[in-house]
Amino acid sequence: MTTPDSSVSPPDAEAQAAAQAAVWPQTLVGAGVLLTGLALAFGAIGISSEAGYGGVGPNFLPWLVSVVLVLCGAWILWEARTGGFRELDPPTGADRAYWPGFVWVSAGLLLNAALITTLGFILSCTLCYLLAVQGLRRASGQAGVNAPRTWVIDFVTGVLIAAPVFWMFTQFLAINLPGLTSTGWL
Repeated sequence: MTTPDSSVSPPDAEAQAAAQAAVWPQTLVGAGVLLTGLALAFGAIGISSEAGYGGVGPNFLPWLVSVVLVLCGAWILWEARTGGFRELDPPTGADRAYWPGFVWVSAGLLLNAALITTLGFILSCTLCYLLAVQGLRRASGQAGVNAPRTWVIDFVTGVLIAAPVFWMFTQFLAINLPGLTSTGWL
């Protein structure tokens, strides 16, 4: 019978060491979420609780969000302090940022802000989606990002996302968003 070599660590020892190294950052994230929830709750104290439309006051949503943040923060803290996130996948991706992808996403956001009153909500948000998805596709190294079919699919998907949002706000909630026409449908 042979004795195990003490210089060779079990395969899980590296994973355990990595998990232990991540405990403090995880603890800080949990504390940050918990403190954000508490700060939001402190701010919600000053909001009137008079019942508005449907019996719900204006302080309902801030209280709901603060309670959820406090619960999530406490849960993250508990997980971190009892051994860290046990089934956390190792980090993936490149060692450095992919700057061209950042430029694509930034261009989409900036063009959306610049063109929303000219093109209207639907087309400017579609353009934002189209450019952001192109940046993300390129960052992940997907094949065929320059294919016309990919651009058409991304454009149609952007319209299918932006149009119902526009219609929900303008037609059902009576909130004015910049449109291409005065009909309220484009």
